[in-house]
Amino acid sequence: MIQNIVVIGAGTMGNGIAHTFAQSGFTVNLVDVSQEALDRGLKTITTNLDRIIAKGNLTEEKKAETLGNIKTFTALQDAVGNADLIVEAATENQELKLKIFGQMDEFAPENCILATNTSSISITKIAAATKRPEQVIGMHFMNPVPIMKLVEIIKGYSTSKETFDAVYEMSTTLGKVPVEVNDYPGFVANRILMPMINESIETLYNGVAGVEEIDTVMKLGMAHPMGPLQLADFIGLDVCLAILNVMYDGFKNPKYAPNPLLVNMVMAGKLGVKSGEGFYDYSESKKAEKVAKMFSK
Repeated sequence: MIQNIVVIGAGTMGNGIAHTFAQSGFTVNLVDVSQEALDRGLKTITTNLDRIIAKGNLTEEKKAETLGNIKTFTALQDAVGNADLIVEAATENQELKLKIFGQMDEFAPENCILATNTSSISITKIAAATKRPEQVIGMHFMNPVPIMKLVEIIKGYSTSKETFDAVYEMSTTLGKVPVEVNDYPGFVANRILMPMINESIETLYNGVAGVEEIDTVMKLGMAHPMGPLQLADFIGLDVCLAILNVMYDGFKNPKYAPNPLLVNMVMAGKLGVKSGEGFYDYSESKKAEKVAKMFSK
């Protein structure tokens, strides 16, 4: 039975995964390289819980219980001693993930399942960095994790049926809808989504239309809740670039080649919401400008 969870990475995905498990009654050890990163992650979880309370969907008692289910660690070996499941949610970098999985394999109990939240990297390759490939699996959550229902459950070449069944069943206890996916670059979600985002950037790059116009067409014409360029900003343009590169390397198909505009924006540090600017401006000055316009009406 899976009860004790370790989440590696307290960033956007990691704190969302930790929040979701903790709110569902699991004990969670949240791991990151610094206490500062952990404190930011806990602050985000607290803020998101308060938002749920404000909507009338959570009590103060449940918030306290959720936060009480989370402990923080800066050393992986101190966090995993009783782990039933470890979910890695570090940066989408293959070398980093392989290194982390080697450490997870070294320190985790023999029966512990090792999962990755990777959005594109081969589960089979990640599993090969361990001595327990049959216990390695992909759990690709969607952002924001506490709200989005989907989780892609990705089987590597050696993933056992027991591992898959345990993770699939457990995902339903989180209130998620698990979907079985095989191990190919981009899986399902990003194999379809990233070419659409890349083509949207290509459309902008070619001067067919502007940022807001492209997003408006997709929102009003295709019933998307968010336009593809705004969505790219929320995902992180560096993450989009990394996923496209994985798919391009994996399939050797030019349709997955990142658009030069995306490459240049990432090199310039324009990563979207996280950096304050991407296809849209998320800076504090821009927010103040919007507020000023509201009060001037």
